[in-house]
Amino acid sequence: MLLALLTAVGVLPSPNQRPAPPVPIHGIYVNAWAFGTRRFQDLVRLADSTHINAFVVDVKDDTGYLTYRSEVATAVEIGANRQLRAPDAAARVALLKAHGIRPIARIVVAKDPLLAEKKPAWAVRDTGGGPWTDRKHTRWVDAFNDSVWVYASQLAAEAVRMGFEEIQYDYVRFPDEPKHRLATAVFPSRRGAESSRDGVKRNLALLGERTRALKVPFTIDVFGLTTTADGDMGIGQYWEDLVTVADVVLPMVYPSHYQHGVYGVARPNAAPYLMVRHALEDGLRRARALAPAHTAEIRPFLQAFTLGPPKYTGFHVREQVRAARELGVQSWVLWNPRSAYQRSYFALDSLPPDTTGGSRPRP
Repeated sequence: MLLALLTAVGVLPSPNQRPAPPVPIHGIYVNAWAFGTRRFQDLVRLADSTHINAFVVDVKDDTGYLTYRSEVATAVEIGANRQLRAPDAAARVALLKAHGIRPIARIVVAKDPLLAEKKPAWAVRDTGGGPWTDRKHTRWVDAFNDSVWVYASQLAAEAVRMGFEEIQYDYVRFPDEPKHRLATAVFPSRRGAESSRDGVKRNLALLGERTRALKVPFTIDVFGLTTTADGDMGIGQYWEDLVTVADVVLPMVYPSHYQHGVYGVARPNAAPYLMVRHALEDGLRRARALAPAHTAEIRPFLQAFTLGPPKYTGFHVREQVRAARELGVQSWVLWNPRSAYQRSYFALDSLPPDTTGGSRPRP
C-alpha cells in the first residue's frame, strides 16, 4: 500500500542514488517491531518536527530473524524469514527517503542464536560437545568463522538494493562473559593461536571489503569502553584496530554502563555530560595519535533510556549531545531499546547552534 502511494505521487527515489551524508547525522535507533507497525509513522512525524535526519533500522536483530523477506540462501535455509517484522520494508525505506530521513541498516553479526542453532558447525561449542550459551542462555556463532561475516555482508547487499544508504554492523565481537564461563567455550574456526582481537580484525577487514563494494559506508557499533580500555577486553575490540578499518565507528558511550569511579566520577549515570565528554576525548586522542593514517569518523551512540537512577529525561540526553558537540563531534545516534523517544530530547533551543546553517539538517 505504501509502495503504491509513493509510486503514484512520484516520490520514490532512484535505487541507484547512494549519496554520502553531507551534513551531520542526528539519528535514532528504530527496532524491527517499531519499524513494521504504526509507531513508524509516529517516529517519522517526530523526525519531521525535529532535527532527526536518520533512522538506524534493524534488518537482522539479535534473535537472528529478519525484518524483511530475504532471498539469501543461508537465511532461507535456517528459517530467518519466519518472523517478518515489516513485509513492506522497501516501501517504508522509500518513505523515509521521501521525508529526507537517511535509512541506515543495522545488522547483528555474532549474536545470532538462530544461526547457531540451525548451523551448529558455525556455532560456539561447549567443552562437553554441546552448544555453548552465555549467562542468559543465548547461543552465539563463532566470530572466528568467516562464513558468519559473509552471511552478514550478503544481507547488507540486499539492504542496499532495498534502498538503505549505510550499513551498520553490531555485535562485531566475541561474547562478553566472565572468564569462568568463557573457559567452557570452544571456537572451532579459530586459526591456530589466533586471539580474539586477531579474529575480529581479520573478519572486519573481510566485512569492510565486501561492504565498500556496495558503494555505501562501512560502519560498526562497538563497546563504549573501547575508547578507554588498553586491551580488547576479551571480546576482540581494540580501539586502534576499529578506527583504522571502518568508515564510521559508533562507541556506545552510555553513562549507565560505566562502573562507579570511572574517570573519577562517583555516579556515572548521574553525570551524562562528564562521562560522554571523557569517553569521546579518549577516543579522539587515540585516533589522532594514529596520524597520518586515515581514521574513521566517530559517531557515538548516546543513552536515551533509563537504567537505574536517575530517570533519564530530555536534560540528560541533551547533556550528552552537548558534550559531543563541544568536542567537535557533530553526529550521533540515540539508543532506546523500545524506540520510544520524547520530544524533549530534541529541544533545539537547549542545544548549542550547529554548524550546518539550518536547524533541521537533512542528509
